[in-house]
Amino acid sequence: MQDILKKVQVNMPFQMLVEQYLPVIIREKINPEIGFDCFALDQFSRDEYQRVADILLDAGLSITFHAPFYDLRPGALDWKIRQATADRLSQIFELVPLFRPRTIVCHASFDHKYYVTHEEVWLENSLKMWQQFAAMASEMSTTIALENVYEADPHMLHRLFSSFAPSEAVCFCFDTGHFNAFATTTLDEWMSALGVRIGEIHLHDNNGSGDEHAPVGEGNFPFYQLFDYLHKEKIQPIITCEPHTEENLWRTLKNIEKMGLLEHGR
Repeated sequence: MQDILKKVQVNMPFQMLVEQYLPVIIREKINPEIGFDCFALDQFSRDEYQRVADILLDAGLSITFHAPFYDLRPGALDWKIRQATADRLSQIFELVPLFRPRTIVCHASFDHKYYVTHEEVWLENSLKMWQQFAAMASEMSTTIALENVYEADPHMLHRLFSSFAPSEAVCFCFDTGHFNAFATTTLDEWMSALGVRIGEIHLHDNNGSGDEHAPVGEGNFPFYQLFDYLHKEKIQPIITCEPHTEENLWRTLKNIEKMGLLEHGR
């Protein structure tokens, strides 16, 4: 499983990283995707962030970020909600020089039930928000990876990504578990619309009824279909495991190895 660990990131909330898992991360050489929620951003000092960043970088680990998302709506109709969202995201970009992450995963946060009849306003507001941060990301040599969550189909995300210039530092983070639980259209449709924009993949599984974050291969997401597509199209995204428990991490790694998902030409 060490060979698999070298090829993937593993989600890790910053608070858990500091309080429990930092020794394990260093010992096992786990490349973390560090999650920063509003509580961590309010609790920890810049000196503490610097201390952890130095330890991880000195260990030669690859780092990615997951930005906060609780209550945030980058395409909100209310400008005050957009401002609160921008303020939280700005806190993440202040940490980029310390950790030097390869990507910053953010939720695009389109929900057709929430934005019914306001799709065009959502699109305009979202584009302005992400272009602002994409410029910052480019200057900091990182990339924003916008992730699907509740989107039932890829239509609005496709329109959003199509509005970015090719040079802008934005890619698509395809989340397998979110797709399986919330999408109502096929994987082929999603890959046709957004596959070429994939820069990161979030791996977890479920049986389609909820966002369980089960180990890969223990639900019914079509992993072989996804990885066959990636191999065929020569797309090599950052791959992040999101097991949410330590036990599920080791089961995920074992299942990835057993299934041969990362073997090109499988």
